[in-house]
Amino acid sequence: MAAPLLSLKMSAAAVKGFYPHGAPCNLLPRRCFGVSGRMSAKSAHERPKPRERVEIPGLEMITYDKRMHYVPGLAKPVYKRWERDYKDPRFYVSPPVREMPLYKEKPCYIFNQRTSALEGVRQALWLTKSKLISGLPPQLLSLANGCTNQILDQHERVQNAIKHARFWDTTEERPGKKKYSNKLLYNLLHLCATLQSHHPGLGRRIFAEKYSLAATWSRGQDLFQIRGQNCILHNCMDPLPELSGNQEVADTENYVLETFYPVSPTIDLQKVQVYQEEMYSTGFAVDYVYPHPHTLYFLEGVDDDCKLQPEQFRAKMLMFTFGNALACAHKLYGTQSQQILDRPIIVQAVGTNGRIFQFLVFQLNTTKLAEDDGIKNQVWLEEDIQLYDFAKVRPLIKKKEIMVPAGLSGYKPETFNKFLAFYIHGAV
Repeated sequence: MAAPLLSLKMSAAAVKGFYPHGAPCNLLPRRCFGVSGRMSAKSAHERPKPRERVEIPGLEMITYDKRMHYVPGLAKPVYKRWERDYKDPRFYVSPPVREMPLYKEKPCYIFNQRTSALEGVRQALWLTKSKLISGLPPQLLSLANGCTNQILDQHERVQNAIKHARFWDTTEERPGKKKYSNKLLYNLLHLCATLQSHHPGLGRRIFAEKYSLAATWSRGQDLFQIRGQNCILHNCMDPLPELSGNQEVADTENYVLETFYPVSPTIDLQKVQVYQEEMYSTGFAVDYVYPHPHTLYFLEGVDDDCKLQPEQFRAKMLMFTFGNALACAHKLYGTQSQQILDRPIIVQAVGTNGRIFQFLVFQLNTTKLAEDDGIKNQVWLEEDIQLYDFAKVRPLIKKKEIMVPAGLSGYKPETFNKFLAFYIHGAV
């Protein structure tokens, strides 16, 4: 008698009733198999894991160890780990975290060059115990207004520097942001360096790249560190002059730090328990001829692995200027003393993506950072300042109308004046 035909919509229970010892593959529900008939990843994941090897006292497994080849029916032998009598870094296995010499029960929160602070500048202000002042100090803005501080044919040469970065230094139709932003920054720095004949103090400086910064401080009950290689640093032999007088610094004592409860200040910071508790390093030797940080230059969006939003990018600028100032303070006054500095430490920062500039000045007034009360540090910030509007290889045409002409358009000379003021600050 012929077997009854099964409906395509027959359930798994009905199939099991016809085939108690297991249904054929073509009769099982489609959710268990893919198009090729193989078992899906979900079903393979639900398979029970093989049991771990259990050693029973008094019973020894019969293995094919002495046969020195695979024998069906005999157990697989278990060999001891071979320990080399020499050190090979390729096969190094680190000890457990709790057995490391630098392990500590109290965690440390680390800010590095890839950290994306959720609250941006507000979070960085709380971490550095700083007061934000909108705009740049008047001492800086007045530097580039003098005739002796201007470059010969300044505006024409700056526009040529922009065209060189965007149009002339490539055979591509449109160069990448990483290339033209880096080229534009060095072009502008080269223009500023032409004033060295008028201001010999500019010769007492040097640029440094890939230096390793490390600084440690406490805020409340938490321990923080800033580490990493980042940006281009302009070092000088002489420190920058202070921007706020004693009275302005004393007035910061009444300022109340802004909180962002219920967000934790340590959010997005790397939490580690293996660290060196007192870590301070400016990245240079003790007898380095250019010990004072002057200006940090950041490039936005050049790292493909870590692209920060503008708010997080400004927070990164603030944190690294603070880290350089704090490391310099500990080098000058020692690591044990937490005090109000008799002479504040000034560090500047400039960030750009090849068109938009961020300007920041940080003044470290105190190293007493654990409590919220007392003297605060000061931050001047001017954000999203455009150097030009458009730089088009071809014109932008919509409905047969030229919306943006080809070439450079919308150049703003006041932006370069601020860039120049940052460069010559301390040498005029």
